[in-house]
Amino acid sequence: MQLAVIIGYLAVLVATGVWAGRRSRRSTEDYFLASRSLGPVVTVFTLAATNFSAFTVFGFSGQGWQSGYAFYPIMAFGTGFMALTFYLIGRPVHALGRAHGLLTPPDLIHHRFGSAPLRLLVLLVMTVFTLPYLAMQPMAAGYALEGLLGIPYRLGATIVMLVMLAYTFRGGLRGVALTDMIQGALMLLLMLVALFVVSGRSGGMGAAGSAVATAHPGLFTRQGVFGPGIWLGYMLLWFWADPMFPQLFQRFYSARSQRALGLSMSLYPLITGLLFLLPVALGVMSRLWIPELPEGAAVDQVLPLLLSRACPGILEALVLTVGLAALMSTLDSQLLTLSSMLVRDLWEPIAGRDAPWWAGKLVVVVLAVCGLLLSFNPPATFLDLARQAFTGLAVLFPVLIGALYWRRATWIGGVAGILAGLATTFLQHFGVISFSWTLAVVPAVLVATIVFVLVSLPTGRGKPGRAALVRWTRDTLPPGWGLLFLLLLLLANDFPLWKMPDSLFLGMPWWVWACLGLCVLTSASFAVFSRRSVSGDPQTRS
Repeated sequence: MQLAVIIGYLAVLVATGVWAGRRSRRSTEDYFLASRSLGPVVTVFTLAATNFSAFTVFGFSGQGWQSGYAFYPIMAFGTGFMALTFYLIGRPVHALGRAHGLLTPPDLIHHRFGSAPLRLLVLLVMTVFTLPYLAMQPMAAGYALEGLLGIPYRLGATIVMLVMLAYTFRGGLRGVALTDMIQGALMLLLMLVALFVVSGRSGGMGAAGSAVATAHPGLFTRQGVFGPGIWLGYMLLWFWADPMFPQLFQRFYSARSQRALGLSMSLYPLITGLLFLLPVALGVMSRLWIPELPEGAAVDQVLPLLLSRACPGILEALVLTVGLAALMSTLDSQLLTLSSMLVRDLWEPIAGRDAPWWAGKLVVVVLAVCGLLLSFNPPATFLDLARQAFTGLAVLFPVLIGALYWRRATWIGGVAGILAGLATTFLQHFGVISFSWTLAVVPAVLVATIVFVLVSLPTGRGKPGRAALVRWTRDTLPPGWGLLFLLLLLLANDFPLWKMPDSLFLGMPWWVWACLGLCVLTSASFAVFSRRSVSGDPQTRS
């Protein structure tokens, strides 16, 4: 029965890709961007599902088992607050893409600066730091199928990669977006079911939480788990890194309208607040079932172990299908976007002409093989892989903002800023310098920004150059709204309240519920702001 559930789910995905392929046209824009036709509902689901990966299901539950509920606020609010970039970055990118036929993130950079070296550098950074994150997805597939069906790790990873290739190869972004809707709905529904079943078999939410709190009180406090600098570092990490995910960035091009991006911005904090709580709570509760990890097991395998011990076989299969949904909804998008960049930003400049429509499909296959091979010998846990990939991508953030809004930005400053940020990242990684008080991303982005500005100022003096792509006016982000959003961020960094007693409600600390409420408030604020502001295209220049 478990095998039938998995086979049925994978068959639905392939069938969806085949159906989408029949509606596709033989063009690069249709294959990679679905002819820029994704409606509001599809855009919401594909932005969410694309960003919620194997890390969301397997990594979050593992961190819940290891670090407790302290992991939830920095993930849920930080990722939800990041949706503000759907307005600051997504709207102008959407308008510019339609006006100038832009296809990829490096394509936008080249349009702004006209620099082949900077375009190539952005392509290289995005590819190098996305590949490890891409490898995380077949890793999770191997863990899930090995734990559920006893399929060897490498074989399970290969099976899922082949199925994903089948519907991506056939349907392009249209097929990927439709499967994202299926996978996103499954993630939310089945994770809720799993929490109710596991908590029910553990004596109820309140009783289970009290039992875990008695045996492992450190899982219910923020003190000593993450310092204030680390906490703030995570909040900033998502804001800087997530919009630089090439697969998420490309969704800005593919939306049919500004309204689609406004709806996504409004719902995103609500979705993260609810969805991220479920795997963390399951991870904490798993301490009742898995006091110690079995020999040789990684923390990322907590969820499959929990389900095998606490759930009926059919539910175990259904919930692990959620893990497959999460990883496949990210994997397919990563492959598709990386392929589009290698075609548009490498193949076409070298060839001096447009690539044939089938070139993207060929590159998808090559990248899939590379990602699969990387997953065969995983170098780190999901959290380590994600943190490294996110930091590398985050150093691109200052250059993108400068390209959109700063008229004095130059391509030389962009190259210098990115290289300086990467150098800071690598020096920290190898222990040459250390900023133990916060995450590596904070000094890396600060250095990248300072160097970008300092080099751009003299190199842009006296040269007409190209104007910033977007006019920043008082209406772009009115001061009152800016102060409100800053206040929400400050409320999420409530360090003075960390010494308060961690009293429980329904088995979870009060500050978990406060974070969920803050996510709801942020979602409501974004909804009002987007209705006021997203009424037309931003003021872009040619």
